[in-house]
Parts: sequence; C-alpha cells; structure tokens
Amino acid sequence: MEKKDYKRTTVTAALPYANGGVHIGHLAGVYVPADIYVRYLRLKKREVVFIGGSDEHGVPVTQRARKEGITPQDVVDRYHEMIKKSFEDFGISFDIYSRTTSKTHHQFAADWFRKLYDEGKLVEQTTKQFFDEKSGKFLTDRDVVGECPYCHKTAYGNQCEEGCGRALEPTELINPRSKETGEVPVLKETKNWYLPLNEYQEWLKQWILEDHKEWRSNVYGQCKSWLDMDLQPRAMTRDLDWGIPVPIEGAEGKVLYVWFDAPIGYVSNTKELCERDPKRWGSWQKWWQDEDTRLVHFIGKDNIVFHCIIFPVMMKAHGQYIMPDNVPANEFLNLEDNKISTSRNWAVWLHEYLVDFPGKQDVLRYVLTANAPETKDNNFTWRDFQDRNNNELVAVYGNFVNRALQLTKKYWNGVVPACGELTDVEKHAIDEFKDVKQKVESLLEQFKFREAQFEAMNLARIGNRYITECEPWKVWKTDPKRCETILYVSLQLTANLAIAFEPFLPFSSKKLRQMLNIDSFDWNQLGQTDILQPGHQLAEPELLFEKIDDDAIQAQLDRLERIRKENEAAQYKAEPVKPNVSFEDFEKLDIRVGRVLTCEKVKKSKKLLQFSIDDGSGQPRTILSGIAQWWEPEQLVGKDVLFVANFEPRKIMGIESQGMILSAVDHDGALAVTSLLREVKPGSQVG
Repeated sequence: MEKKDYKRTTVTAALPYANGGVHIGHLAGVYVPADIYVRYLRLKKREVVFIGGSDEHGVPVTQRARKEGITPQDVVDRYHEMIKKSFEDFGISFDIYSRTTSKTHHQFAADWFRKLYDEGKLVEQTTKQFFDEKSGKFLTDRDVVGECPYCHKTAYGNQCEEGCGRALEPTELINPRSKETGEVPVLKETKNWYLPLNEYQEWLKQWILEDHKEWRSNVYGQCKSWLDMDLQPRAMTRDLDWGIPVPIEGAEGKVLYVWFDAPIGYVSNTKELCERDPKRWGSWQKWWQDEDTRLVHFIGKDNIVFHCIIFPVMMKAHGQYIMPDNVPANEFLNLEDNKISTSRNWAVWLHEYLVDFPGKQDVLRYVLTANAPETKDNNFTWRDFQDRNNNELVAVYGNFVNRALQLTKKYWNGVVPACGELTDVEKHAIDEFKDVKQKVESLLEQFKFREAQFEAMNLARIGNRYITECEPWKVWKTDPKRCETILYVSLQLTANLAIAFEPFLPFSSKKLRQMLNIDSFDWNQLGQTDILQPGHQLAEPELLFEKIDDDAIQAQLDRLERIRKENEAAQYKAEPVKPNVSFEDFEKLDIRVGRVLTCEKVKKSKKLLQFSIDDGSGQPRTILSGIAQWWEPEQLVGKDVLFVANFEPRKIMGIESQGMILSAVDHDGALAVTSLLREVKPGSQVG
C-alpha cells in the first residue's frame, strides 16, 4: 500500500488510569516515545496536535476508592493532578491533558453510543454474570478473585497476574468470591449492549494484515493472533455505578464500558482544545475526520487489541472517522529483572525520582530511551542508569560540549572564531556527521527511537575524537589560526548536538542553547557546519551533566530490597496447624538445650552439617542437620540450640545422628535454627 503524504498528524498517548501515580514503565512504554516523536514533528514545522488525559472511569478507580474509604471522584481528582504534574515535570509536551470526567467528554461519549444504538450497530444480549448478594452488585471481572485453575495462585476474574499470566473468565476460577465483601457470588442474568466485532472481521483483516504490514512485529503479530480466531461481540456497557450512564431507556444502573468510553477521550479532549483556541487549532473534525490527517496512537502492549481492533471498529461503525495509520506499541519494562507491579510498589515513581534526583529528568529520559522495550520486554537497573549517565551523558556528550565551550572561553573570550582552511582531519569529521540528519530522521519516522538516540549521541563521539586528535590546547601555542578552525568546527558540532537531542533531552538542549546564546534552532540546520556565525558571543559555559555517585544508587537498591522483603512478608501465609495431639504425646518428646562444640560440612553432601553438641551428659552428642545451604558451620559454633534428645539414632551417609536440631522454616523456605533469649546450662529440658 502506497504511503500517503499527510498535511497534519494527530498523536495520542494512552490515557493512564487515575488510580495511582506514573512510574518508569509508563514513561518508557508510552510517553517518552510519543513526546520524542511530537517534538521532532514540531521541529520539522509540521502541523501536529498531541493529545493526552486521565482515564477516570473503570474498576481500578472504584477499587481504590473502596480501599481508602473515599469516593471515586476523590480518587480521580487527586491522581489526575499528580499524573498531570509528573508529565509536566518530565517535559511530556501535551497540547492538552484533560480527563474523562469532564462534561465535554461525558456528552461526547454518550452521543457516540447513542448514534451507534439508533443506527442498529449494537446488539442487545442477556447473559449470566456473577452477582454479590451482600452488596447487591454485579461483579466485573476484576471484582472477582479466586484460585487460578492452572497454577493455583490467587487470580482475578480476567487474568492470573501473580502466577501464570493466563487470560481467564470469572467462571473458570476455583472458589470464586467477591473482592469487596468476600462473599461467594451467584450467577444472575443481566442485559447489556455489545459491539459485534465479528461483523468487521474481514474488514479488519484487510486493513491490518494487508494494508499495514509495516507495523511493528509485536503489534502486527498480536493483531494477527486475534484475527486468526473468530472475533466475538464485546459488551460496551457494564453493570456499575461509576462511569458515564448508558443514554437509553432500560439501561438504568448501567454505564459505558471503560474501553468504549476511554479512547473517545482522545476525540473529546481534542474538541475541548479546539474550543479553547479555535484560531490556532481550527475545528476538532479536521484532526479526526479529515483524510489529510495522519492518526498515530502510542500505547503499551496491553492496549494493542483495544487500539487496533475495538476502537477502529467503533470508528468504522460511526462512519465519520479516519483510521490510525500506525500504532507503535512498546512491550513492558521490568525493574531489576522483575515485573513492575503497582500493587506491590515494585516501581520507580516519577514524583519520588525527582526528590532523589532533582533536575535529572533528561537522565531518566535518556536511559529509558536507550533501553526502550520497542519490540520485546527490556530491563531497567539502577547500575545501568548510573553507567549510562556517567559513561555516556557525562563522559561523552557533556565532556565534548564542556571542552569546546571552555576552550573557546579561554582563547577567544567566548566568541565564535573564524574558520580557516580545512585540513583532512576537519574534512573527515565533517564527512562523518554530514548524514546525521538523514539517519536520525529516517529512524524517527520508523519509530525507532532507541537507534535514533544512539545516532544523536554519535555526534558527541565524533566530536570527542576530533578534539582529542587535534589537541587545540597545544596548537594554540604554535598556530592560533589553526586553533580557530578547530574550535569553529567543534562549536558547529556542539550546535548540531543541541538540535539532534532536542526531541530526546529537551531540558539539556534548552540549557545548551542558553550556553550557545541561541533562542531556537531549526531541524533543517542539522548536519550544517555554519550554524554559529563567526563573532557570535556565547554565554557562560556550565556542566551539562554531572556524575551520579555510588551512594545515590545504593540508596535506590536498598529501597527496593526493603520493598521486596515487605512484599514477601505480606504474601507469606503460615502452614495450617496440624491436627491436635494429646499432652501425653507431647510429654513423650525430650527436647533439650545443647551447646554447639564443633560444626562441619558433611563430605559429598550439599545439605548436611555435622554437629558435635554438649548435651550436659559429659559426652559430646553427634547430630546431622540439613541446613548447610543457609548456614556456614563457623556461624553456629558456640551457639545454644534446641534438639530432640530421644529420637532413635539413625545412620545418614554412614554417620550416626543422635537426635534432631529444631529449626523454623521461613516464608522463602530458609531454615533458621531455634535459639534462646538468655543462656542456660546445656542439657536443660524444654517443657
């Protein structure tokens, strides 16, 4: 399919649920890539609008409200402002960041549903759904919890998140119960309205599988797996009391399904923006219904089906909307080799990051882009964060800029010198970066942001090699004219860096422009060698980046370790108590205190330690215990332990063990030897 030359671009970024803050997974998966692309289009002087907003309906919001004992509106009001500020702090340059509880959105979404209903585009169906008789409410998938039938971990009615990850139906759960009340739900009939996805399956196959083979492999592959199956009608309404009321008779107590409501937020937010400033933005219709507009959705992989199948079917059914030209969805970002989890607080929250690393927004943007999970899951580690800052931003980019500006200040009082005759060294350096614009541009147009940023950084590598090879601090002493040329070329490279990094590192690029004493650059200047004219006065140079020390990183690792331990403790459930025994049976056991005289590993065994214990009898007692993987022998010598003294001796690996040392099994399976609060004589009985 031949690609069209569009007049303008509508860019959307997934609407985050307003039930919590924003973490690095959100930033890496959706918002930094979207912002890079939009900033690039603006530098190219292309007409573009960047739409964002908070998704304020749906089950996660009501669950948070119940947990905190407040209203859903209280929840979304708090988190909408927190999310909006986080995006502003990190330079995510939305043209509008609105919300789905706005009056504009409520009316717009209701009108859309009503149009489909009036035109017979929706199907009414009665189905059986879990109902909580105690609360008097139908339960959504997320409101039902139980045991996963596959891995037997605790799971929600739509997915086993903590275990095997399988998609589930609520009725598949073993021992299902209401998350709110703990009651066992019953199946009860309810009526809802469905979008007949099956009627659009052939159109979807042509539009995606044939017309958009250029989409990322992860997006195309997930769409194909859905379309290779028979699509089924999907409910567009829910039995809930939080959301947009279904605008038809007989639908009392029902609201629009959040995945019908939320994507319409892109359009209603555009409408809100255009009504604020119609002179600048024109009508909202030109951004959503004009065939000369290109639509691009930035999302995470968990939203692919909604943006590539359900929302396009909604727009097709409506009949007046353009289809997305691309949906560059990212995969997931892990944190220190573990899946980011908001419920377990296993995340790096943006508002907390800026407390610990003030002014270092661009460092995080850079690292997240360098590790972008563009076609497969990737990993964020604090050590890599430190290495990329210290070894790339500081040692490569910042080092080159500082050398070029400081030498110019030292030898020419911060004035751009004239360019003399170019030697082969200059010609080679210029030749190396002359095609940087074409490379970066091509990669950005293909949504390959990780590679594009690498090419931008390559300018600094070229600059460092050039300035090191030329040694202007030496040349100045013998050939000032030659030194002028060296610094002239170095400054042109510096200006190119400010342009190339503008989409990626907006704060640093602004700081560099200020040092260069330039208000703004044009993208078309990228790759040129006459951006800064001779005689131009530069401002005072500063360090562009600074090193991050080990203590700052260790503090983050320590925080995660505390969270890990807290999660393990919270998840631990003690084994059920064994059946009762009589006191007479207990009295048969002779439990005593013993002092460890010696302890050593048993040869050819990974588990066993051999103890020699003072049991108060005057003769040492030998006991074997399978705790070698948790204790070093020397840690136990001199300790008082509890042991069962009247077990029948038995041989283990040829050694006679005369009793059993008592240990407690921790939640992670580790064994802790039981000990005493104060010293008592060896041989003392426990009773």
